[in-house]
Amino acid sequence: MQAFFDHADDQVGRVRSRGRKGWLPAFRDAMLFKTAYAFGLRRNETRMLDAVDFGRNPEGPEFGEYGVLYVRHGKAKKGSPPKRRSVLTVFDWSAEILQQWNEEVRPLFPTAGSGALWPSERSARVGFSQMNVRFTTYRDALGLDDGLDFHSFRRSYVTHLIEKGMDARFVQEQVGHEHASTTAIYTCVSSDFRTRTRTLRRALDATMQATLRPARRA
Repeated sequence: MQAFFDHADDQVGRVRSRGRKGWLPAFRDAMLFKTAYAFGLRRNETRMLDAVDFGRNPEGPEFGEYGVLYVRHGKAKKGSPPKRRSVLTVFDWSAEILQQWNEEVRPLFPTAGSGALWPSERSARVGFSQMNVRFTTYRDALGLDDGLDFHSFRRSYVTHLIEKGMDARFVQEQVGHEHASTTAIYTCVSSDFRTRTRTLRRALDATMQATLRPARRA
């Protein structure tokens, strides 16, 4: 994730240093990708965000106006309206970049008056094709696995929160999964995490307890 985000930031600087107008879309996409990861969003949830879809969290005053993200276009069941959910901010840097984006850069787009968080230069809202092309271009430039897609931001979000020790139920609520088993599928913890002493100890203790339980009954 860090390599991808660093590359996205570098492209903004390179385009701008050449005096080309493309730095605005490049900046937008860098912010868009970081936001998708920072809140564990799906592709359409990210695209459909509006600038007003944020609010304060009394339990996280340090995030200011970006303590909660209100997702209005969550994945819906067949025949049902889009599912809504509130996602709490967990990374301090996400509030900072969103404030910079909304106050300094987004207003520079001629279509910013539409209210969309991610406007394009010609329409009210960035398109899927623009998002996909930019993601693929950056991924391939870095030589990353071609199996990675936009949804990888969401998978990484789940994995990283679990690795940080956050409650599994909290993570499930954050990403809007109805079942814990679905969230578990998204978790691909690193080898370092799996081999940490405390993680290994828990697994060994659970195994020992399960093994000894029948013997105690006998």
